[in-house]
Amino acid sequence: MPPAPAPSPVPAPLPEPITADAPAPIASPLLTQSWLDLAFLHWAVDPAEVAPLLPEGAAPDTLHGVTYVGLVAFRMHRVGWFRLPGVPYLGTFPETNVRLYSVDARGRRGVVFRSLDASRLIPVLMARAGFGLPYQWSRMDVRAEGDLRVYTSARRWPGPRGAHSRLTVRVGERLDEPTELEHFLTARWGMHNAFLGRSVYLPNAHPRWPLHRAELLECDESLITAAGLAMPEGAPVSVLYSPGVPVRFGRPSRPAGIPTP
Repeated sequence: MPPAPAPSPVPAPLPEPITADAPAPIASPLLTQSWLDLAFLHWAVDPAEVAPLLPEGAAPDTLHGVTYVGLVAFRMHRVGWFRLPGVPYLGTFPETNVRLYSVDARGRRGVVFRSLDASRLIPVLMARAGFGLPYQWSRMDVRAEGDLRVYTSARRWPGPRGAHSRLTVRVGERLDEPTELEHFLTARWGMHNAFLGRSVYLPNAHPRWPLHRAELLECDESLITAAGLAMPEGAPVSVLYSPGVPVRFGRPSRPAGIPTP
């Protein structure tokens, strides 16, 4: 008898659709917080460049064959545990993160943080120990001057010391209908991370982003190269601003494995 044909491989599920609203509410949050006065800067990058930087179980998420590196500066406001009130001092601080875009074998889209600079040492230590996140303690400031927003940071610990950023944006008109790319870059409903040798997915939910166009007036930064990426070429392909949203994080779950290309 001829040998039986080999079974056809089961195709991986397609990524979840890009939705401006959270796919599901989080009734019992692990963490609550608000993200305020956000500046989103994004550069297009080759997926092959960022694939080695993602945790096991995550692959680059792409839009029309391209992925992105984001530099996002904002004010974290009143981080809280479960349903407890947010902490006014230790839970409130400027933050700037470098992030990549990811998808797992269950089709869940998310972000991967390569670095997160924050100005409060105790939250930095707690996030590094409790979640395995690459938080960095930095000297930081966020200032509003009319329609201008100025974000500065200078890294203190653990380094590399001297990594810094200074961003100035002018807030423009409100976007009634963001583009497909603008939804792709901002409507991310989870985070992929590696912790204690395990890959985890942490879901989040928040109201639809109020987004504004923004003009980048100043960008002097070394956070992206400090996070292990090549220096982006040219101006960012997208610059956005948002006054902010309240956010809830759910409990972490294990993502299904997917080979990283």
